[in-house]
Amino acid sequence: MTMKHICLSLFLIFIASSAFAFDHSHAAWDALLKQHVHWNADGVASRVDYAALQKNPAGFNGYLQKLSAVSESEYARWSKPQQLSFLINAYNAFTIELILTRYPDLTSIKDLGSFFSSPWKKEFFILLGKERSLDDLEQGMIRQPGVFNEPRIHVALVCASIGCPGLRNEAFIAERLDEQLEDSLHRFLSDRSRNRYNPETDKLEVSKIFDWYGEDFVGFRGHPSVASFLGDYAELLAADPNDRLRLKAGDIPLEFLDYDWRLNDLRR
Repeated sequence: MTMKHICLSLFLIFIASSAFAFDHSHAAWDALLKQHVHWNADGVASRVDYAALQKNPAGFNGYLQKLSAVSESEYARWSKPQQLSFLINAYNAFTIELILTRYPDLTSIKDLGSFFSSPWKKEFFILLGKERSLDDLEQGMIRQPGVFNEPRIHVALVCASIGCPGLRNEAFIAERLDEQLEDSLHRFLSDRSRNRYNPETDKLEVSKIFDWYGEDFVGFRGHPSVASFLGDYAELLAADPNDRLRLKAGDIPLEFLDYDWRLNDLRR
């Protein structure tokens, strides 16, 4: 084979691989989110139009297939922001798929489990060549020690519940990942129904997320505790300047609010 033929063969292989390379802009998912996810008037919580997604599933199913088609070796070549964006989007997309398996005959994602089984442990999708559950994806991949070490994923992963942070109406992408995570955190902490300082009890009343995953926030940006981390966002949690100063100092005890597991359905 001549050098010319070798170069041509390599060029054709490059073109073929590029044609089938994963789209890190997540354009298909982004378009679906823009169409079917709606922020409330304050922009701090969102609802999903599951009914509309269920009526026109082709685009959604196509995106799920693209996620499942990614091999472990291809994933390993990506940058950390590309990997994390991929996993966050996959978690949210497969969560919606799980809801649609019984929609509209459910009021909570918990209806998809039982006393003996958790909906998060149900293996129902393929990712990186293996059958996985949502729990595998979150606990075994995203929260795996020493891989991402990013606590703000807890305002990005959405469990289809009102108590969750709002599902964004755009896909997470590597180029804007830090900005998107920070914006999601700001929106969540600005929602006084789920996070606020209560002057009557002198407690910082926050989502159970900060209880369940508190260890992830310790050490992030050098913070020794969850209260210290939340102090960075005192202006979102309290109105009075003096209360904000105490929050920044980490002087106010935390109280964790009950979690609202009702489905984050636009029609309810």
